[in-house]
Amino acid sequence: MTATTPTDAGTDDDLAAVIRRLQRAQGQLGGIIRMIQDGRDCKDVVTQIAAVSKAVDRAGFAVIAAGLRHCIADPRSGPDPAEMERLFLSLA
Repeated sequence: MTATTPTDAGTDDDLAAVIRRLQRAQGQLGGIIRMIQDGRDCKDVVTQIAAVSKAVDRAGFAVIAAGLRHCIADPRSGPDPAEMERLFLSLA
């Protein structure tokens, strides 16, 4: 698959951006675990948890947006719009 070959989750470029976002979130999670192990302040830990949660949510929205673009570009082979709506609402 090339950068312009769509899948239900988007093109390779779309997926690469999502993977980068999730890898950053994974690094943030590691940092949060270290913060807890080091006995860091609760407020700091919760702030970081909120940040990683937002990053994961944005990754989900990016996947859905890519699916919707695919659906608009080729409605016959793209994902089911009703399913995309259900996925979107599951993130809300």
